[in-house]
Amino acid sequence: MKILLPPSETKRPGGDLPALRLGSLSLPSLEARREAVIDALVDLAGDEDASRRVLKLSARQVGDVLHNRELRTAPTMAAVDRYTGVLYDALDAPGLDAASRAHLHEHVLIHSAPFGPIAALDPIPMYRLAAGASLPGVAPLRRHWADAATRALAEENAPFVLDLRSEAYVALGPIPASVPSAYVRVVTEADGAARALNHFNKKAKGAFVRAFAEDRVTPTSARALIDWAESRGIRLRETGDPGIWELVASV
Repeated sequence: MKILLPPSETKRPGGDLPALRLGSLSLPSLEARREAVIDALVDLAGDEDASRRVLKLSARQVGDVLHNRELRTAPTMAAVDRYTGVLYDALDAPGLDAASRAHLHEHVLIHSAPFGPIAALDPIPMYRLAAGASLPGVAPLRRHWADAATRALAEENAPFVLDLRSEAYVALGPIPASVPSAYVRVVTEADGAARALNHFNKKAKGAFVRAFAEDRVTPTSARALIDWAESRGIRLRETGDPGIWELVASV
């Protein structure tokens, strides 16, 4: 199975792996699309004012322009280590053992704006680009990525896909109808009713993926995944809406 995660706006700086090699990333059918976005982002970074305007950067975020300018030469680190923030802090991939990290790489895809879906250990540099951006010379990212990413996801031939992405990143690559999948909403229960969460949404997703990696489970069906979650004390359930699941979080 595959689990799809969103990226994070916040990232860990530095890296001790070689510079970006787009040809080495997972889902190689996306290489040409990746090249187009990276070229546009590097070109944009040559103009600081234009970068701030297009990427909606504040004066304090001007350093992100330099990161984009150095996309092809900067050191890299595993994507799952690069991203920080609530979800990735709860996942704490750097604290996992080698076998659990390998399990993440096999089963988890992180859907980034410049690279499309990439595997957990694919090495990437620092960058700044959000799903809603429109880069000069490239179609809006939703149009640029959607069809190509959907085809690439279909080519993975996963027996089941659990989609933990935000809606903005779902739009950059909807899961093909031919692939069994479920989109997860994180909720809490109060007075017998389910209520959607925000901050705890990300924390619950990160903790879920960490447990998945620690146990190195390989469920081949939706039922097997739900059964594993229950054995772990995780409340993952189907809803009345086909393809929509709920992850019940404690707050």
